[in-house]
Amino acid sequence: MGSRIEGLIASTRDAVEVRKRELPVAELEKLISGNRHEGKPFSEALVRPGLSVIAEHKRRSPSAGEIRAGSNVAEVVQAYERGGAAALSVLTEQQHFGGGLQDLDEARAATGLPILAKNFHLDPYQLFESAAHGADAILIVVASVNEERLRELYDEAHALDLDAIVEVHDEDELERALAIDADVIGINNRNLATFEIDVETTFRLLTDVPTGKTVVAESGISNMEQIERLEEAGVDAVLIGEALMRAPDLEEACRAFARLEDEPPQR
Repeated sequence: MGSRIEGLIASTRDAVEVRKRELPVAELEKLISGNRHEGKPFSEALVRPGLSVIAEHKRRSPSAGEIRAGSNVAEVVQAYERGGAAALSVLTEQQHFGGGLQDLDEARAATGLPILAKNFHLDPYQLFESAAHGADAILIVVASVNEERLRELYDEAHALDLDAIVEVHDEDELERALAIDADVIGINNRNLATFEIDVETTFRLLTDVPTGKTVVAESGISNMEQIERLEEAGVDAVLIGEALMRAPDLEEACRAFARLEDEPPQR
């Protein structure tokens, strides 16, 4: 990993330690029961017919800077829902991405779509946080944890009835994800050392993913040609953040990526 990503992980770890002192796990457990859905709504949404769109709420990022400062979470996720998103991703990292657990609360109150809590999940405590604030799934970045913690986080997610996208960006990380029998593999087209993006990463790694796994392409998805190629290759879903958040009309942009007909979906 490069120094920038290591800095992100270190700051996340520090922030978690502060929150653990402020709010014990026992208190989070009391909140979880009222925020859980039955079944696996997130992973199920990714395997519906066609290429599913996971639409992301993201105010800024270390690589792109400000994207949509001051955005209203409820307005954004409702626009995505009208635009045909199958699921949502909500950034919960505050220092570098401008997100937070409050964003999860607002998204959960505004929509019935399944929600991914997107952060560097390094500690089981964070999984309790995400579940307590209404998430249906969490992201685990393979590059950010060792083998033992990777398995611990994955097992704990399932114990909390959370789906997990296990994110990889090279062959070695894919091997580690498959070693824990991850159901949903996220292929990140961004090089975590340089932050450069190459969508061909998905096509290269896809050939090594066994049949039966759900595959999500992440980062750099910005046009319909990519969408069509990814679907033809057998990708199940795409996670789109910046291209949507920069769009003047969020609903229209999401509708284009989701390839909806002219009539809006019925609720």
